[in-house]
Amino acid sequence: MAIQIPELSLFLPCYNEEANLQNTVDKTLPILKKVAKNWELIIINDGSTDKTGEIAKSIQKTDPTHIKIVTHHPNRGYGAAFKSGFYTAKYQWITFIDADGQFDFSEITDFINKQQKTNADIVIGYYLQRKVSKTVIFTSKIWELLVFILFGLKVKDVDCGFKLVSKKVINTIPKLEAERGAFITSEFLIKSKKAGFKIAQVGVHHYQRGGGKATGRQLKVIIKSFTDLFSLWYKINFSKNTGQ
Repeated sequence: MAIQIPELSLFLPCYNEEANLQNTVDKTLPILKKVAKNWELIIINDGSTDKTGEIAKSIQKTDPTHIKIVTHHPNRGYGAAFKSGFYTAKYQWITFIDADGQFDFSEITDFINKQQKTNADIVIGYYLQRKVSKTVIFTSKIWELLVFILFGLKVKDVDCGFKLVSKKVINTIPKLEAERGAFITSEFLIKSKKAGFKIAQVGVHHYQRGGGKATGRQLKVIIKSFTDLFSLWYKINFSKNTGQ
C-alpha cells in the first residue's frame, strides 16, 4: 500500500469505548501511516465514564507528536465529538470512523481513489450491509426520506460514520451547530450541498460491534435530532441568518 495522499487527519469519536478503542487504533494506525505522508490521529473522548480516557492517554504516549486527545467534560453527544474532530484537525484532508471497530479503515484507499477520480470535495460511505437491527435500518430510511423532502439532499446513506472531507469544506460552510443527536451528519451534508461542494459516494463494509453498546437510539437523542432538523429547515427557509 503506497502513500496515496500528502496529508490526512483521522479522528475517532469515543464515548465509553474501553472495550474497542485500543483494538481500533491498533488496526487503524498502521494504515494511516501508509496512506498519508503527513498524518495525525485525534481521539475525541466525549465525557466517557469508563476507562476510555486512560486508554487514550496510553495510546498518545506511544507517539505524542502525531496523536492528540480532545476531552469533553461532561458527555456532550456525537455532534459535539464530530465538531471537535473537524475543528481540531489541521491537515488538508480529514477522515473519521467510529471507535467501536465496525469499520475496516483499510477501505480509506477506496475513498481516496474515488476522490482522485471525481475531484470530489467530500466522499461519503454507504453501508453495503449494515450490521444493526431491521428497526434501526427502517428508521434510518425514514430519516433520509425526511431529509430529502425538507432539503433535497439525496444520498445513499446520510449517517454512515466513515467519510473523507476536504478541510476547505469545514472552513467554508456555516458553523456546525448540532451537539446531541444524529442530526450532525445531515447538517454537515446539507450545508455542504448548499455551499456547492461536490459529494461522491463509496460502499463500505460494516461489522458487528466488538463490545459496549451504541447510545444513538435513546429517546432523548432521537427527539433532539428532530428538533435540530426542523430548526435548520426553518433557518434556511424563513430566517435572514441562514446559520452563519
